[in-house]
Amino acid sequence: KGRDFLFMCYIGTIAVPWQVYMVPQFIMMRSIGLYDTIWALVALQSFSAFGVFLMRQAFLAIPKELEEAALMEGCRWWQVLFRVLLPMSWPSVLAFATVSITYHWNEYLWPLMMLNDPDKQVLTVGLVSFAMGAESGGQWGTIGAGTLMVCLPLMLAFILFQKQFLRSFGFSGIK
Repeated sequence: KGRDFLFMCYIGTIAVPWQVYMVPQFIMMRSIGLYDTIWALVALQSFSAFGVFLMRQAFLAIPKELEEAALMEGCRWWQVLFRVLLPMSWPSVLAFATVSITYHWNEYLWPLMMLNDPDKQVLTVGLVSFAMGAESGGQWGTIGAGTLMVCLPLMLAFILFQKQFLRSFGFSGIK
C-alpha cells in the first residue's frame, strides 16, 4: 500500500533542478565523513530517479508469464532476476548505462565541490584548472590535446561497443 505514491514522489525529483538540493547533499556528505573522498561522487550518483523509472518500465514490459514459468521450473527469485528479467531488459540497462556514464563523466560542479585534494580531482576539473591557469596562457594546442584525452575513453567505449549497443535494441520478446 502506498507503493505508487512513493514511486511518484521519487520520480517527481526529476522535475527539481539538481542545484536546489546540491548544498544539502554537500552538508550530508561532509557530516558522514565522505568529503574529499571518491565515495562522495559515487554515493549520490548511484541512485537515479530516471534509472528507476527506465528499469521499472523495462521490467513491466516483460510478460508476467515468463517470470511465473521460471518459478514453476524451480528457479529462485534471484535466478529469475538474473536469468530471465535482466537478459530481457538488457537494451534498457545498456541505454541507461550509456546515458549515465556520459553524464557523470562530463560532470564538473559536483566533483569540484566534493574533492579538495588535487590528487583526487577528476579529469574535467583538472582540464578546466589547466585551461584557466596562468601556465597555459593561450596554448590552445595543449588545451585541445587535453580535451581529446578527456573525451577519448568515452569515444573508444562507444566505438568498441557500438555493435553490441545497436544489436541490443533489436533484442525483443521471446526467442
